[in-house]
Amino acid sequence: MSDPYTTGRSPVRTPPGGWRGRFLHLGPSVVISGSIIGSGELVLTSSLGAAAGFTLLWWVLVACWSKSLVQAEFARYVVLSGDTYLRALNRIPGRLSLYGRLSGRRISWTLWFSILSFVPGLVGMGGILGGAGQALSLLLPGTDSLRTTLALALLTSAILYSGSYVRLERLMLAMVAVFTLATLASVVAMQFTPFHITWPDLHEGLQFRFPAEYLVLGLAVYGATGVNSAEISTYSYWCIEKGYASWVGGDAADPDRARRARGWVRVLQLDVWITLAILTCATLPFYLLGAGVLHATGQNPQGLDTIAALSEMFTQTLGSGSLWLFGGAAFCILFSSAVAGFGGIARLLPDYLIEFGLLERGHLHARRAWIRACGALAPVVGLGAYLLVRDPIVLLSIGALAGAFLLPIQSGSTLWLQGRRLEPALRPSLVTRAALWVTFAFQAVLAVLVIRYAVLG
Repeated sequence: MSDPYTTGRSPVRTPPGGWRGRFLHLGPSVVISGSIIGSGELVLTSSLGAAAGFTLLWWVLVACWSKSLVQAEFARYVVLSGDTYLRALNRIPGRLSLYGRLSGRRISWTLWFSILSFVPGLVGMGGILGGAGQALSLLLPGTDSLRTTLALALLTSAILYSGSYVRLERLMLAMVAVFTLATLASVVAMQFTPFHITWPDLHEGLQFRFPAEYLVLGLAVYGATGVNSAEISTYSYWCIEKGYASWVGGDAADPDRARRARGWVRVLQLDVWITLAILTCATLPFYLLGAGVLHATGQNPQGLDTIAALSEMFTQTLGSGSLWLFGGAAFCILFSSAVAGFGGIARLLPDYLIEFGLLERGHLHARRAWIRACGALAPVVGLGAYLLVRDPIVLLSIGALAGAFLLPIQSGSTLWLQGRRLEPALRPSLVTRAALWVTFAFQAVLAVLVIRYAVLG
């Protein structure tokens, strides 16, 4: 059954032929960058640098670069097949029967695992929201961070209730630019202070050593830094709402479809590599600042003082007056992550209802209404998680570890779906598939480590 959400949103379009035309059709990269460059980079990556110094620089690079391939290839399948992310997961063999009202309906085991990681992911979003509230309280001295967090939760609900992709894209573009430039400026300024980075520091960070005492935090950083499992899933929804799937078209008998498909896949791939470039420019500075400043001064970010402790990265390099700059940059980072992250969650929830047979796939108006309602409700749930724990690092680590567990399911599903459900002419090259297999094996090992530490501590 066709899905009007994916291939019925606009008429088919001829893909742009040159670089300039492709740049004009980008957009999902901006939204997903607003989600990616945030909690993992500002909080977890900086905290890992504060704990381990430069030793795990290589690990941060691996965390940045090893997941974008899965992002691009899962999105390729979604755009070319017309499936949503959850509909694609529900096609994986190995089904479990439901009972009661849904008796007779069979759901793939991959969808059940996705649900198990969904709740921890929502908890992690509460940590992002709380961090944004702490950053805003730096800009408003004397203001209780819990009150600012409440205000931001309500503002996020109002933004997402509008349900507009275009408005979200414009908001993310401004915030991504602000926090990326501010962080790069601080790293450059650090080179003119006693905390400057030396070649021996970088050499130490590229020795592929992994002290055991940093394993749990390191796994959380891998799960949260760069493109995490939640962003791999939500990126496909932003591609749908941008129009890529509609522009390819869903008529397999159309003789021009294969040509259009290859053209729009090239646009999508450029979009992904721009995301990778942006997140690398934003992630590495946070780790270097954490290792160069926080580790050297013995800072240990945690609890309601997490963002205040992290502000030392700017005030020690740009001077005490830069507290305002850090507060503004941190707010942009974390609030943009909250808006984009909760927006992605809002698109997943109605899709779960569809796969479980509780909402009609062809009822596009109802899906949009659910997206708006979930967008308004999700920040309130995240706020509740933060009010219970009040420690962004703890909440983010919970969400990141659950996300790391889901990553091999996503990469393995990508391999199966492309091999079984895409036309041979539209499948990726053998080199790309080999790289996907290596990524899948690596992420499977990490998932085993996550299980081991979740069970054994």
